[in-house]
Amino acid sequence: MRYVSILGEDGPRAALLRDGRAYAFDRSLDALVAEGALGSAQPADSDGLAIEAATLLTPLASPGKIVCIGQNYHAHAEEQGKEAPKLPTFFAKFQNALAPPGATVKLPDWSRVDYEAEVAFVIGRRAKAVAEADALDFIAGYTLLNDLSARDYQFKTPQWMPGKVFDGSAPCGPALVTPEEAGPHDAIEFELRLNGELMQEGTTADLVHSIPALLAYLSMLMTLEPGDIVSTGTPAGVGSLRDPRVWLAPGDEVVISSERLGVLETTLA
Repeated sequence: MRYVSILGEDGPRAALLRDGRAYAFDRSLDALVAEGALGSAQPADSDGLAIEAATLLTPLASPGKIVCIGQNYHAHAEEQGKEAPKLPTFFAKFQNALAPPGATVKLPDWSRVDYEAEVAFVIGRRAKAVAEADALDFIAGYTLLNDLSARDYQFKTPQWMPGKVFDGSAPCGPALVTPEEAGPHDAIEFELRLNGELMQEGTTADLVHSIPALLAYLSMLMTLEPGDIVSTGTPAGVGSLRDPRVWLAPGDEVVISSERLGVLETTLA
C-alpha cells in the first residue's frame, strides 16, 4: 500500500493512494502509524481525489526523531577514499528540516549546498533492543529523502550537524510505501537527477549497514518510537566530490526517483 499526507480542511490527513486517486482518512498519517493501523483502517472518503488536485505534505508531519546515517554506501566510501565505517555513523535533523514533495527550498546564503538522495524507513512500533533478525517487523514503510547538506559548515566541527539542519534541508516523500509493496529491503533502487542530468544511482543492496542492522543498532542505543524516520545514507555521486565540484544554485531542480517509492521533486531558490 501507498499512503500520502494531504492538506485537508482542518489540517493533515492520511490518504491511501490508489490508481492516481487519494482516498482520505479522518486522521493524519502520524496517527495511523502511532495506532499501528496501516493496512487495517479504512478511508473515510470513498470517492477519492485526483492526486494532481491534492496538496501533498511530507508523509510524517511530526516525527519524534529524524536520524540520518552517514557514509553508509560502499561506493560512497570508495569515492571518498575511505574505508567503510565498522559502526554506523549517524546525526540528527529536526522537524524544521522537513519539506514536502514539490517544495521550493531556499538555499542558505552562508554556505554551499550539496544534494544526497536517500532511502528512509519509518518506525511502525516501539523498538527497544530489537534483534536484527526481528527488525523488519518494526518498519511501517519506506520513503525518499534528500539530505541537503551545507558542506562547509558540515565540516567546521567534528560534529556534522551544523551543516545538516537548515530549514528545508530534508525534502521527504512523496509517499510512505509499506514493506510488502516496497519489496525486499536490500533491493530498492533509486536515482537523483539535477536539472535532468543523472548524478546518483544507488541500490540498498550496496548499504554498508543494512536496514535491519541499522534498526537493531539504533534500538540498542535508544528507544525508537512509531513515526521516527531513519534515513539510510547516500550513494556515490554527490556534488562536492565531483571534479569540478557541483553546488546547488537558485532555480535548480532536483528529482529523486524510485520505481518502488515514487518521485520526490524539489526546486531550490
